[in-house]
Amino acid sequence: MNWHKAKKIILKNKEVRRELENNKMEYKIIGDIILARKEKKFTQKRLAELIGTKQSNISRLESGNYNPTLEFLSKIALATGRKLKVSFA
Repeated sequence: MNWHKAKKIILKNKEVRRELENNKMEYKIIGDIILARKEKKFTQKRLAELIGTKQSNISRLESGNYNPTLEFLSKIALATGRKLKVSFA
């Protein structure tokens, strides 16, 4: 089964669809972090060294199992040459 078929089946479930929508921003931030890290050609270990943490913390963040502080996100932004922008829309 390809992803498009699987996605249609998944999104038919209202509860699953609601949870995906509720976590949309989290997935976006995680994706942005992974993209920024890869564009710099940093391994998780290298990024962790640059921001003063452990590789396992970067792994947990990228897998969605870690709720980072703004300070942690700011360090990642600085290390990857990005700006962190937080707003309420």
